[in-house]
Amino acid sequence: MKAPDPTPHKRGSFWSWAVFGIAGVGMFALGLLAASVMERRNESVEAQVQFTTPIPDFEADNSVWGVSFPREFNSWESTKRMSERTEFGGSEPRDHLAENPAMVILWAGYAFAKQYNAPRGHYWAADDVRNTARRSEKTPATCWSCKSPDVPRLMNKDGIANFYVQKFDHYGDDVKNPIGCADCHNNKTMALQISRPALKEAFARQGKDISKATHQEMRSLVCAKCHVEYYFTGKTDDGKPANYLTFPWDNGMTAEAFEKYYDEKPHVDWTHAISGAPMIKMQHPDYEVYSQGIHAFRGVSCADCHMPYKSEGGIKFTDHQIRSPLENVANSCGVCHRWSEQDIKSRVVAIQKKNQEMLKRAEESIALLHLEIADAMKLGATDDELKKPRDLVKRAQMYWDYVSANNGMGFHAPQECARVLNRSLDLSTQGRLENYMVRARHGATGPIQVPDFSSKEKAQAYIKPFVDAQNAAMATEAKK
Repeated sequence: MKAPDPTPHKRGSFWSWAVFGIAGVGMFALGLLAASVMERRNESVEAQVQFTTPIPDFEADNSVWGVSFPREFNSWESTKRMSERTEFGGSEPRDHLAENPAMVILWAGYAFAKQYNAPRGHYWAADDVRNTARRSEKTPATCWSCKSPDVPRLMNKDGIANFYVQKFDHYGDDVKNPIGCADCHNNKTMALQISRPALKEAFARQGKDISKATHQEMRSLVCAKCHVEYYFTGKTDDGKPANYLTFPWDNGMTAEAFEKYYDEKPHVDWTHAISGAPMIKMQHPDYEVYSQGIHAFRGVSCADCHMPYKSEGGIKFTDHQIRSPLENVANSCGVCHRWSEQDIKSRVVAIQKKNQEMLKRAEESIALLHLEIADAMKLGATDDELKKPRDLVKRAQMYWDYVSANNGMGFHAPQECARVLNRSLDLSTQGRLENYMVRARHGATGPIQVPDFSSKEKAQAYIKPFVDAQNAAMATEAKK
């Protein structure tokens, strides 16, 4: 009789062990998965219950909020970094006057001709406004408004109007914390909120209820309470400036709407030391320009690009390192635009460089108009003769500044910025033609001799005699 073949037994033994091994690996994998799920679940529970430490009303110390929200706080602390630099922005310190000396001519007689630096991260906001060369003994407390979460507490304590009417140094010891948590969040619910009155008041004057804004709209409006054009208005009972912070939105947010608004007031920020023109200084109309761009049209908020979501340990949260999207392309631009990071950056910079080219042309034309008006004055032209050229240079510079002062070098609304700069150049050209005829009536036979203002130092040296003469005239007038 033939002996049994042992092969089937061996084969069965092999497959038994194979199945056992696969099952073991599977169980191990399931164990890892279960552990991972439990870890993420625990982290989620932690995220939900971490708001157990009460945050007092008007708490301005960001580290107190950070106890409950460490991820957001740690990313916010990153706004102290000063090493990021894009083509036209970033947190690295940069001197706009050194890069654009013609600005010194444009702002002759105004504090911006002394110093105009690019903003650093929010961490430095209070320090930078405290140390700027633009500040003087006349600077109002209103200039603290957007620089610290200490401000709502002080407004609540002293009253809004009384806060504005004080001098800047009056609150010097009370403002200690840089822009942070309390500026945007409710301390009980963490819901986004508007912590400054000017934005609410601007909405109310337009018949809008800001409390009905959606969450997505609020992700831009919390930025809009500060990143806007504004001015100080009003008088106290004894005739002194009330310095009440006001947004000129009653007619809309375009450059033309602002022009109409200031014509109706009328409002003047300063008299130009070289040309004698009544001037308006645009601040940073970031929200207004953004509102006219494609991202706003598509419902993309400021936070979507400048504070994109990120994940850490399975938890999704908003990155509070508020910065240029070009420093975080993958999480900002890359969410919607499926191009390479280099392609995205190249596209943005190309748009910005075109805007810069138009900005420079308008800037140089306006600077020449100020100088040409001064030459007409030297030739004996009267204020009545110069009324139209002065009015045109005021409007041309306001349109230029609408684009120049907003962050992003035109990227937030490229077509609108191009249109506005074209209007600025047109107005300055009209002004130069009008002034040319005035100069011709007083014997001018050719162009003026343009001074050398190729550097900030040369430009500041050139305007100094004009500014000194203007200050002396104002001091004499004040004594009468």
